[in-house]
Amino acid sequence: MLEVDRIAVFYGDTQALFDVSLRVEAGEIVTLLGSNGAGKSTTVNTISGLLRPRAGDVRFLGQSLTGLRPHAIVEAGLVQVPEGRMLFPQMQVIENLRMGAYARSARRARAERLDLVFHLFPRLEERRVQLAGSLSGGEQQMLAIGRGLMASPRLLVLDEPSIGLAPTVVAEMFRAIREIQARGVTVLLIEQNAARALDCASRAYLMENGRMVTEGRAQEFLSNSEIRAAYLGI
Repeated sequence: MLEVDRIAVFYGDTQALFDVSLRVEAGEIVTLLGSNGAGKSTTVNTISGLLRPRAGDVRFLGQSLTGLRPHAIVEAGLVQVPEGRMLFPQMQVIENLRMGAYARSARRARAERLDLVFHLFPRLEERRVQLAGSLSGGEQQMLAIGRGLMASPRLLVLDEPSIGLAPTVVAEMFRAIREIQARGVTVLLIEQNAARALDCASRAYLMENGRMVTEGRAQEFLSNSEIRAAYLGI
């Protein structure tokens, strides 16, 4: 479904990614792990068209995304939920969700997608006319994911969805991610909570200093003593 093929990305004269490759097959949850500054967000921002690679290619459903504007990538069915949520704080919950269905391809299914969002996150329905900026951190993250789902994604890219959240909210977030996948949406998950991410995912990639270090089945990562010590604190 998604193929990232040896991309190199620069910020000015400074190279941030070095020949980064990964793939995500339809129906998978794949997690991308790494410490702060490893290049995870740069990778997903390149996939989403917010950055352009100087070399290499990104393909989605067999089509090159390189050079496409972000809105065209959303129209194609690849949707990113960014780190930091990026909500419209002075707009109501329901208005933020409707903004997620702005793309032409998503408007026809807006009512159906709204029902799904409220099923996954009932608190959003309870707070539908509340201003997004007045929500708790966990509720704002639910809203960010819900807004992404309103775009009718085939592949949903989640960038640090559990950061800063209480453990009970984190558990709810990962329950929702599993249900999203069960409903036919493929997920690329960027997450610092490596143990949770690996428990949720089928495959994993590990980045360091802008390079892919290793990849494999999630269970192989969990049983690797070096990865457990360095990234899981075990």
